[in-house]
Amino acid sequence: MLMNEAVIALDIVDLPLEKVREIFNHFRGEKRVTGMVAMNISRRSSIDDKEPEKSGLLLSLLRDLSEAEDMENRWAVAKNRLTPVDVLEKLAKDPVNLVRALVATNPHTPTTILRTLFSDEKIVRDGLSGNPSTPEELLSLLLTDTDKMVRMRVAENPGSSTSILKALLEDGDLDVRRSAQSRLKERSN
Repeated sequence: MLMNEAVIALDIVDLPLEKVREIFNHFRGEKRVTGMVAMNISRRSSIDDKEPEKSGLLLSLLRDLSEAEDMENRWAVAKNRLTPVDVLEKLAKDPVNLVRALVATNPHTPTTILRTLFSDEKIVRDGLSGNPSTPEELLSLLLTDTDKMVRMRVAENPGSSTSILKALLEDGDLDVRRSAQSRLKERSN
């Protein structure tokens, strides 16, 4: 199979996982192909409304992609809802802040991992502040974050409690106050 044929095949969302694995193994060092493998897995994971298929093959592909030197592949794994907890744990320590930020945004990241990301840099806290699975105690602490965007994402977070939103009505920034007010209005309807 030629590389262009592999890229075209990987654009098919329901391409059998065995074929995806075969292509991945054949073109493992090719950034373009491994990126398409990551995209194929992300797309197949995001369109399935039912209980996700957690086949050993899919999980092994996610694990292999998490080891990639190419950070785009690690990004795709960090945000994938099917990524195993041990892989999310490893990616939460990735040297690239955007990979850690995507772990922080993943609603399937366990609370224990989210807690470790709390004291990370702004881009990671921003991801954490918008994650509906972030525990209320962390969202409460993010109310006083020095970065306006972190506070605004707390206001927009569907997991923020009414008491958190009411506290944000007193924020020093007009945009944060408006976001909190808008979220409270949505809840009252």
